[in-house]
Amino acid sequence: MREGLRRVIERDGDWAVVATAEDGLQTVQMHKELQPDITLIDLQMPRLDGLGAVAAIRKHSPTACFVVLTSYAGDARVVRALECGVSSFLLKTTRSSVLLSALREALQGKSVVDSAIGSAASGPFVGGRLSTREISVLKLVTEGDSNARVGARLCITEHAVKARIKKILQKLDAQDRAHAVTIARQRGFIDC
Repeated sequence: MREGLRRVIERDGDWAVVATAEDGLQTVQMHKELQPDITLIDLQMPRLDGLGAVAAIRKHSPTACFVVLTSYAGDARVVRALECGVSSFLLKTTRSSVLLSALREALQGKSVVDSAIGSAASGPFVGGRLSTREISVLKLVTEGDSNARVGARLCITEHAVKARIKKILQKLDAQDRAHAVTIARQRGFIDC
C-alpha cells in the first residue's frame, strides 16, 4: 500500500515522498528528523496508533499538517482525528485525484472529509455521541460481562450500568446490547 501511494503521489510531479514508516513510533521519529510539509497517516498502525503518533508529533511540531488515510469510516474516529488537529480524513478507497487534491488543500489550511464519511457522520451521529463512561460500559459488554460484573469492574451500581446501557441504546438507536456493540464498532467508538 505504501509503495502504491508513493508512486501515485510522486507521479503527480508536485510532490516528493521523503519517507515511509512501518509503524507509529517510526512515524514520530522520522517526522522529528525530516520535518515534512505534510504527513499522510493511517489510524491503525502497530506499536502506536495514528492518533497517538499525531499527538506525539504535535509535541515537537505543533503546526504539523496531517491527512488521515484509513479503511475505517466510523464517525467517532473522524471526530477524534479532527479534534487532534488532523486536516483531512480520507478512506483508502478514495480516488488518487481526490487524495492529491486533499493534500494540496491541507497545505492551504483547508479540511477535506471523504464524502462517504460525511454522509455517515451527518446521519445518526447528531446527538449520538457516547460519553467516556458509556464507552467504558460498552467495552466491558463486548467482553461478555453481565451488568453486575460491569458495575463491579467500574465501581458503580448495577442500576447505574442499566441506566447507561439504556442511554447507549437510545443514542445509537440500537435494538439490544449486541446491536449496540456492532454499531459502536462500525462508528469507531470501540475498536475491534
